[in-house]
Amino acid sequence: MPTGIIINTLAIALGGILGTLFGNKLSDDFKSQLNMIFGLSSMGMGIASLIQMANMPAVIFSVVIGTAVGLASHFGLFIEHGAGAMSRIFKSQTSSLSEKEFMLTLITVIVLFCASGTGIYGSLVNGMTGDSSILISKSILDLFTAAIFACSLGLVVSAIAVPQFIIFMGLFFLAHVIMPYTTPDMINDFRACGGFLMIATGFRILGVKMFPTADMIPAMIIVMPISWIWTNLILPFL
Repeated sequence: MPTGIIINTLAIALGGILGTLFGNKLSDDFKSQLNMIFGLSSMGMGIASLIQMANMPAVIFSVVIGTAVGLASHFGLFIEHGAGAMSRIFKSQTSSLSEKEFMLTLITVIVLFCASGTGIYGSLVNGMTGDSSILISKSILDLFTAAIFACSLGLVVSAIAVPQFIIFMGLFFLAHVIMPYTTPDMINDFRACGGFLMIATGFRILGVKMFPTADMIPAMIIVMPISWIWTNLILPFL
C-alpha cells in the first residue's frame, strides 16, 4: 500500500489550497522570512544526504555528466514547457511575480517536490519494504512549503501533486525490480546525488544562485550504475 506517497501527495495539494486561500492574510515579510527557512531546510536535508556518500568520485562524476546531459538535451526546457502549460491553466491573476520570476519559482518547486532524493528514495523504500516513514516525514515539510509558495504562485502548486504522484507511484511499482540489484553503497550514493539537487534547490529558493536544477535530474538516473562500475570495476585497480 503506497501510504507514504498518498500522504505526501495530499500534503502538497492541501498546502497549495491553504496558501492560495489564506496567503493574502500573511505579510510579505513573514512569507519572505519563512521562505528562507525552507531554503535552509532543503540545504540541510541535502547536506545530511551527502554525509552518507560512499563513493565521492562516482557521485561527483554522475552530477557533472548528468547535468551535462541535461543541458545538452535541454531536459530543463522540457520541464519548463510542462511548467508553462500548468501556469497557463492555474496561474493566479493576482500574483505579484513577473512572468519570468513566476516560471523560475515554479520550476524550482516542481524539482523540489518531484525530483528530490528523499522523495525518490522514500518511494523505492515504500514499494520494497512498505515503510512509509521517510515520505511521511517529507510530507510535513512539503505541507508548509507548498502553502508558502502558493501564497505567490497560487493553485498551480496543488497541481504539482499530480505529476509527483505519477512519478512516485511509478517508482513504487518499479521498486521490486530495482532494489534487488542495488547495494547499500549504491543507495547511499543515490541519496548523496539527490542531496546535491536539494542543496542546489535551496540556493534557488534563497535566491542566491539559480542552479540548473531541472537539468541536473539526469544525474539521478545514472548515479547508481556509475556507483556500481566504480566499486566493482575501477576501485580494484586503485
